[in-house]
Amino acid sequence: MFQNPTVLAGLSIVILWIGIAFFAPWLATHDPLTQNVSQRLMPPGTEGYLWGTDELGRDIYSRVLYGGRITIPAGIAVIVIGGSIGTLIGAVAGYLGGFWDELLMRLTELFMAFPTIILAMAVTAALGPDIKNAILALVVVWWPSYARLVRSIVLEIKTEEYVEAAYSVGADNWYVLFRTILPNAIGPAIVLTTLDVGIAILAFAGLSFLGLGPEPTSSEWGRMVSIGIDYFDQWWMWLFPGMAIALLVMAFNFVGDGLRDIFDPRLRK
Repeated sequence: MFQNPTVLAGLSIVILWIGIAFFAPWLATHDPLTQNVSQRLMPPGTEGYLWGTDELGRDIYSRVLYGGRITIPAGIAVIVIGGSIGTLIGAVAGYLGGFWDELLMRLTELFMAFPTIILAMAVTAALGPDIKNAILALVVVWWPSYARLVRSIVLEIKTEEYVEAAYSVGADNWYVLFRTILPNAIGPAIVLTTLDVGIAILAFAGLSFLGLGPEPTSSEWGRMVSIGIDYFDQWWMWLFPGMAIALLVMAFNFVGDGLRDIFDPRLRK
């Protein structure tokens, strides 16, 4: 992975943004929530505001830094929770087969029948706009892809000779599933996880853009872009948070492509 410059660039950007989000209180030049209406809509570089101010006189630079503390953990939480649920359901369905396979896969297909963002919007609207509700809504629509992927891999792996060898030495069903089959099926799920983190960040920002995420005063990137669209001539209000989203999504995609090459040697150049 470290011989691929694209992967290194993506990994560097991810680590940089995580570091920025962690050290935001020390890197920020202003309080992200402090309003100074007398200096509203100031362009970048004016009066000590590196990236300008918004419609309430809040510092855009500081708000973007603090926004990473909301958007990045939210995207990671969606993938970790949704991926874990989907992996467990897919593994059980593929291993048990029969009635349980039919039941779990029909449930999975039921969730996949709805467009992702539409179902997430419906769940969030029903629960109320909030960070936790937005994460929960994305988890609801995210786990089916992992369930389908892991099920297909488990169906293939459970016929391998090393699985039969585990049975022959007296291993029970759950030991075979979680200690023999699942560790060998987790590679493609990890690749999908890495690729999906960026997409989940984009989806969370999309819900915030539509007003279904954090509260309006939040410094979440999608919410900042949504407000900036109303002041389109003040380009700095939407450009900088939009660039933060784009860079982070692109970086996770680069890392995911590199991991895919590692876990599948046939794709290596």
